[in-house]
Amino acid sequence: MPDRGTDWEAVSLPLIFGIATVLAAVVLIAPSLIVILTSFTDSASLRFPPAGLSLRWYRALLSADQMQHAAWNSLVVAFWCTLLSVVLGTSAAMGLSRCTAWWARACDVLFMSPLLLPALAFGFAALIFVYRLGPRPNLTFLVLGHVIVCVPFVLRTTLAALSQLDQALLDASFSLGAGAAMTFRRVTLPLIGRGVGAGGFLAFMASFDNVPVSLFLADERTEVLPIYLWQQIEANLDVRTAAASGLIVILTLIVMLIAERFSGLTSQMR
Repeated sequence: MPDRGTDWEAVSLPLIFGIATVLAAVVLIAPSLIVILTSFTDSASLRFPPAGLSLRWYRALLSADQMQHAAWNSLVVAFWCTLLSVVLGTSAAMGLSRCTAWWARACDVLFMSPLLLPALAFGFAALIFVYRLGPRPNLTFLVLGHVIVCVPFVLRTTLAALSQLDQALLDASFSLGAGAAMTFRRVTLPLIGRGVGAGGFLAFMASFDNVPVSLFLADERTEVLPIYLWQQIEANLDVRTAAASGLIVILTLIVMLIAERFSGLTSQMR
């Protein structure tokens, strides 16, 4: 006679995971869909559902000079943050992957700590640290603050890629007379390139969309897009903020699909 308790456990566990997956998908996807639909409204105020559909607010972005300036600042910060994060994260991953000492594990936890700390607390602490040094917040400190937060993304994906690297390939390269630099350039980097690229993509998106660090370290000359959109929503509910947000969501999805198609982005995040 079959055990009814065992049968119920076999059915209930997938059912619970299925319900949790659906709820998570709704919570994560529904806000983006609402923003995209609202951005196509033809009215002069934010309203959902929109009374009519129009591209007027997307066309209005072409004349939004201050918003374009903030978007350019965000792109500049995200570019330099991604570049530095890839260099530092890859270097750290190479060192940590070759060492099993306790201090290497401690360094790994230290590198990951910015993701564990409350974001606002880190941003405020960074502001106090900058003022203790003397200079006022500027673009350089803003980039460095973003780098601290974004390096863990590159570190984690690169470590995952290095864990799948066959050591015999490196040994063969050394036995054929290649030095450490050539081995890294011709063997290691091509094999871990997808992991580095996935981390770089995550770092770019995390920097471009960062609010807590930007809120404390950006000055009046380096206003970034997330802070600008936040201020506009608080001040006058400008419909162009919905259009800008919708554009960011759509472009992000396109880039993610391209990255998934050519480099297997999701497989590098496991």
